[in-house]
This record gives sequence, C-alpha cells and structure tokens, in this order.
Amino acid sequence: MTTTSTSPSGEQFTLPTAEDYARERERVAALAEAARREGKEIVVVMGVGFVGAVMAAIVADTVDRRTGKPAKFVIGCQRPSTRSYWKIPLLNRGEAPVKSEDPEVAPMIARCVRDKKTLIATFSADCLELADCVVVDVQCDYAKNQLGHMRDGEVEMSALEATMKTIGEKIPPSCLVLIETTVAPGTTEFVAYPILKKAFQARGIEAPPLLAHSYERVMPGRQYVASIRDFWRVCSGCNPAARERVEKFLREVLNTEEFPLTVMDRPIESETTKIVENSYRATLLAFLDEWSLFAERNGVDLIKVIRAIKMRPTHDNIIFPGPGIGGYCLPKDGGLGAWAYKHILGFEDDIFRITTAAIDINDTRSLHVAELTRDALRNMGRYIAGSRVLLCGASYREDVGDTRYSGSEIVVRKLTEMGAEMSVHDPYVDHWYELETPDTYPAPGRSWARFFRNQEELKHLRVQKDLPAALQGAEAVVLAVRHAAYLDLDPDQMVRWAGGKIAVIDCFGILADETIRRYFELGCEVKALGRGHIQRIKEDVRRTRPTA
Repeated sequence: MTTTSTSPSGEQFTLPTAEDYARERERVAALAEAARREGKEIVVVMGVGFVGAVMAAIVADTVDRRTGKPAKFVIGCQRPSTRSYWKIPLLNRGEAPVKSEDPEVAPMIARCVRDKKTLIATFSADCLELADCVVVDVQCDYAKNQLGHMRDGEVEMSALEATMKTIGEKIPPSCLVLIETTVAPGTTEFVAYPILKKAFQARGIEAPPLLAHSYERVMPGRQYVASIRDFWRVCSGCNPAARERVEKFLREVLNTEEFPLTVMDRPIESETTKIVENSYRATLLAFLDEWSLFAERNGVDLIKVIRAIKMRPTHDNIIFPGPGIGGYCLPKDGGLGAWAYKHILGFEDDIFRITTAAIDINDTRSLHVAELTRDALRNMGRYIAGSRVLLCGASYREDVGDTRYSGSEIVVRKLTEMGAEMSVHDPYVDHWYELETPDTYPAPGRSWARFFRNQEELKHLRVQKDLPAALQGAEAVVLAVRHAAYLDLDPDQMVRWAGGKIAVIDCFGILADETIRRYFELGCEVKALGRGHIQRIKEDVRRTRPTA
C-alpha cells in the first residue's frame, strides 16, 4: 500500500497515520484560538488546488481597513490522498502548491505563512469545528464518455457531496459556507443545502444552514491573483442571512470598490450566470470552426477576416479558436448546465442544442490539425507514420504553463495514433501530467488516452526547453500555441536547426505572409488552420522561383 505522496518536483511526503490526527487537531486548535484572541475571523478553505490555494492566500492577506492589522486566519484543508497530500507540507513551509507565472503568488503565500502567520494548512477536517466561514473549492468535474459527444457525460458530484456532508457534521451553526466551485445550476439549493440541513438535524441544530454561492473567474498567467482579488464577482445566498454574510465577507477580502459585487436573489441564478458566461465564450469560439474550414477550402485568410471585423467596436470580442479550446472551464461548463436541467431540475425535454454542439466542436477541432500535418508531409513525399513531429506549445493558451484540457493534447494523441514519432517543446510547461501519468491524471479512468490507440509510449514523452535541440531531425513542426517565443521564429534558422526541409503547421495565425513565403522558398511545406490563402503564396513562389 502506498504511504507517500509525491510533489511535482519529486519530493516525497509520508501520509499521516491515525496517531497523527490527534496531534494535528491540537496544533490547529491552538493556532486558531490564538488568532481568535487577536480578533481574527477563522476561515477554512476546503481544497488547496488551482483556485483554493490562491484564494486562501488572498483571504489570509486581508487586513482590517480601520486598523490595518490582519483580519483573517486561514486554514487550508486538503484530504491526505497519495495524489494531493504533498500540498499540505508545502503550504506549511510557505511554498506555493500551484505553479504560476504571476510573480505575486509565491511572495503572498510566503508572506502569509512565514511573516504574518495568518495561513496554515492541514489534512484534518476537524478544523471545520473552529470555522467562522468555510470556502469550498472542491472539484465538481464533468466526465465525458465519448470524444465529441458531450450529451452522454455526467457530473461528478461525489467529492462535493462528501465535502458538504463533512462540513455539515462539524461546523458551528453560525458558520457561513461559501461554495466557490463552479457547479451545475441548482446544486447549492437542491443538493448541498439538503445535505447540510440533514446533518444539522442529526446534530439537533434547528437553525438553518448559512449557505451561499459565489463563483470565481480565475485566469492562469501573470494576472492570476488579480483575476481573483481584483475582478468582478457574483454572489447569492440560500436565505437572507446567508446573502448578507457572503456579501460582507466578499467585500472584506476582495477589491469590490473598483470591481463592484453583483448580488443575486438565489444561488441558481449565480450558478447559471457562470455557466452561461462560459458557454457564451465557448460558443463564440466554436462558431468560427466552420468558417475556418470554409476559409481553408476557398482561399480565404480567416485571420485577416477577423482583424477586419474587429475594427467594428460591437464585434471586437470575435476570437480565432486555434487548435481547440482548453482550460478547466470552457470545455465542460455548458455540460454542467445541460446535465442539471435533467438530473437536478427534473426536465425530460431536450432544449440544449447550441451549447452542446459548441462543446463537441471545440473538443474535436484539434483532430483537423493532425489531418493538416498528414497532408503537409504528403505534399513533401513523406508519410505521417514514422515521421518525426515536434509540437510547439503544450499549454492551452499563450504564455502560461497550464495544460488542462489543452487542444495540443488531442493533437499529440491523434498524431501518435497515426504513427508519428512525437516530441514537445514548451517554455512554460515542466511536466505534461496528462501524458506522463494518464492512469491518475486528470483523474483515474479519465485520460483522453482512452479515445485513441497506440498511446502507451507517450508516458515517456518529456517536454523540452531547448528549441534548437528539440528541432534537430524534425520533419514537421506544429505551432500549436501563440507563446511569445514562437511569434518571430526565423524560417532559415528553423530549417538549419531541423537539419533540412520541414512541414510547418500553424494553428493560431502565428506566421506572417512573408514568413510563409520564405518557408516555401526554402522548399518547405506550410499548412494552417483557417488560412486558405497559403496556397496562393505557394503558387506565386513556384512561378517566380528560378528553374534549374
């Protein structure tokens, strides 16, 4: 039986034993009592992952606006599993358990743990007994059973339901419970609230639970902290008392003066706001998939079309979709809404057409990149099977190291299935866990590998940082992400690094026309999503190239 938890850096931590729980309870209680004597509110954050760790630090960094002194004492709580226990000792050392390009993250966590002493972490849920407020940041994922067919998926509620049951069994009656996790509409009122109420009744507590909902709009990258603290929020409560408490709490810990708080009447309204917000964004991106194919087949450069449209202020949010839509929210949130309509709210008719279609389109768009790679190599007299292909950009968006549901993963898996020998470069990604540990990441049995054949060797694939070395011997290069490092690559240098002519596949409008022309002059092949005008450039180079 595994008794250790391994951090991303490889450091191992022994899981706590039964004897450790009593000592941990005493340690946490003593620290919380000391903080309460100093007038601090005790806040427990359940789940110290991508959102919870930074939310915990933001709350711990809060000061009383009258006195300027720390106002909150925060306990980050994470269950001691082999997969995630390592986050607890790291946080207690003042080290961030999440990788971020934001220079504010690491110093904030270090400051709150080491200097202000307003942030600790624990594996013991007994800390809930001490809480004035509990912030729930436990995952509520949407599991897809087929690629490109969202409708037969399901919401994974078990972790959230178990967490709410534990909270109900331990918190004081006056404790505010704030669900910050993105959940299916109706979850707060019709799933979480009954769980809390039942747990209260079992304890002989007659007071109604103080349950609220407020979703985050966190974005990875250099504005990670600001996207939580200095950004607009929406909140709601299950009853007037909860609504009043959550509004007060958020105004104390977030910058609501510059970014006003929107207070909704019911949690189902704030839950729906998050789902509609992200479904709208996903639908806008999916809309351009068909026009991308149209452009490729009819000599149109969709990048130029979009630039022309964006000159009109009412249409400046039109976005080129790239090789699929990644990140944690957009690929799944519409599914939460469609699932809730039937399984929580009880309707049997099918009203969701656009939202579900958008998710399916976005999930499968990356497959076309593999087709373009195959065609580019074939135009050079090569086969995809056995060809050495370098993918540049593993993350789901530019200049961040976040690989969650990245379109690049589908590209790699499909090309691998077709027999390509893959390598990967990304200046921001250290480990591509979706490929390296598919048995457990993103969750057991949920790897995209299950949708493809010939995936076993991808466990050994490692992300490279040296682009010239990664390019050596490559026959095709897929520019999958608009990282700054890829925007001004010189074709002559790329060919020298590769050691010969290459097929270049541009997924994101990275290559300027003159760059594309130069690749053709060097005898290379170029394909791109949504850029049908490339064929004209190729034909013009052929006409003007001197004959031998």
